[in-house]
Order: sequence, then structure tokens, then C-alpha cells
Amino acid sequence: RLYSDSEERQLQKGIASNIIRFHVRAESDSKEDQWLKLQVKEAVLAYISPVLSKSQSVDESRQLLYNESENIRNVAAATLRSLGDESDVNVYFENCYFPMKTYGDMTFPPGEYEAFRVDIGEAQGKNWWCVLYPPLCFVDAVYGEVPEESKEELKGVLTEEEYSMVSGGNVKFRFKYLKIFNRFIE
Repeated sequence: RLYSDSEERQLQKGIASNIIRFHVRAESDSKEDQWLKLQVKEAVLAYISPVLSKSQSVDESRQLLYNESENIRNVAAATLRSLGDESDVNVYFENCYFPMKTYGDMTFPPGEYEAFRVDIGEAQGKNWWCVLYPPLCFVDAVYGEVPEESKEELKGVLTEEEYSMVSGGNVKFRFKYLKIFNRFIE
């Protein structure tokens, strides 16, 4: 289905109001910093997944993350220290623009989203992201699919049209400033 600009914006805002993205940003793009980023991501997810598993709403998840922010920062910093890295770690919420992103078999439209961020050092490197609420951080590595349980949770917080937008296989997005490009995708 092809969404108009206004339909896409409205649906994206609805989706964004019901999810929290998780964003880990590396110090730099060096191989070592990218590897460290993945180690921090794994450690932080291992810590927060049991905490968030009890959450029943985006608001509750936000509060749990806020309450655990210092512990999460400590987990990230301790992970780095254990690997011989002394970089500072910052943990915070931020509303920011994300491009269209496919995660397993789910595609999230471009737009502003609330993100829970873990920045390592200057945070100038490539990032890693997932959706913390509802929990979509564990894609089936073999088939590249979001587990059915996670899809059901996502269905529970999005409208039918919003869910269709992220899960529909044949979704097309118009590019407002690229009219010529639109002719090629239609």
C-alpha cells in the first residue's frame, strides 16, 4: 500500500507514541569501538530485559528505564572497564529522528521517536538500535524474524492500521522532496 505524506505522518506519530527505541552509539567507527558497542549492548539488554518484562505500558517502561538509568550506566561502564576501556558513558532519553528501518520482518517508518540512549565516549560511531517497548530486541538470527510473542505485544499497543504499516510486506513510502524518485517506485 502506498501512503500519502499526511497518512504516513499520522501513522508514524501513532506508532512513535507507543514505543521506546533503544539506541547504543559507539565512540567511533573503529573495529574495536564497534565491538565494544556490541558488548555494551548485550550487557545492558541482559540487565534491562528482566526489568522491562514486567511492564504493561510504554509509560511504565519509560518510568522503569528512568528509575534504572544509573544502574544501566554502571552496567555499561563496568562492561567497558572489564574490557580495558575507560570511555565515559551517558544514558538518557531523547526524541530524535530515525530513518526508515527494517528490523527482522518489521519496518518502522521514518520520523521522530523517543529513544533511550547509551552513548559511549563521544558517540561518533555507528549505532545499534532496537525497540525496547514492546520488546523487539531479539530477532530470530536464523530467519531474521521478530518472534510471534513480540509481534502480539506490538499488535496490542498499535492500532490495526499502524500495525499493518510496520508489518505489511508491501509498504511504500513517498518521498516528499524527491518527486522524480516517487515516479520510479509507483
